[in-house]
Formats: sequence, C-alpha cells, structure tokens
Amino acid sequence: MNAVTIGVSSRDETNARFLRAMAGEPQGAWRTFASVADLWRTLTPKRWALLSALAGAGPVSVREAAHRVGREVKAVHADVQVLLNAGLLEKTAAGAIEFPFDAVHVDFMLRAAS
Repeated sequence: MNAVTIGVSSRDETNARFLRAMAGEPQGAWRTFASVADLWRTLTPKRWALLSALAGAGPVSVREAAHRVGREVKAVHADVQVLLNAGLLEKTAAGAIEFPFDAVHVDFMLRAAS
C-alpha cells in the first residue's frame, strides 16, 4: 500500500520529522497543514471526493477527473489547482494530474485551549 498521511503539524513538529528522516528513520509520505482550519479549507468534501476518485488511478486528464466525479471540468480544474498548490496532486510532464497514493491516513489531535 502506498499511503500518505495528511495532518496538522507545527513547524517544530515538521522540523523534528525532517531531522529524523535525515538520520535515516523512515517517515513515510506526509502532507501537513499549519492548522485544522487550513486543512478543512483545502480539503472540502468535493476535493476529498476527487482525491478518492484519483487514488491509485495513475495519471489522468482534468476532463477525465471531472468525469469520474460527475462534475463540471471548470470546477474540477479550480479544485485541481488548489490540490496541486497543497502538494496533494502532482502534474506529469505530459500535463496529466496524479494522486500518487492509493490510501490516505488523516492525523491530527484536538487539544484543550491553553
């Protein structure tokens, strides 16, 4: 299984994970957000559906992605741009888009206000 962990991480937590990786400790694939609000703003229900439709599918055109989720190409194109900017989708040399994972793990903790 080729999984990505999507989570909320402070700069210190991200730096610590980077240092562990540089020391040779496997960290797996991560995509992190600075806050839960940023995560939810980026990963709307329609974008989650898009990632789900693209998981394990290999490279596809935006038109094909729109067909898979039953949405307008223009709207899917806008969502693709957000997901590309967030590092969740990749663009191939041929211009196709790809979600290079077949599974997603979401990891964040809600803590009491201090």
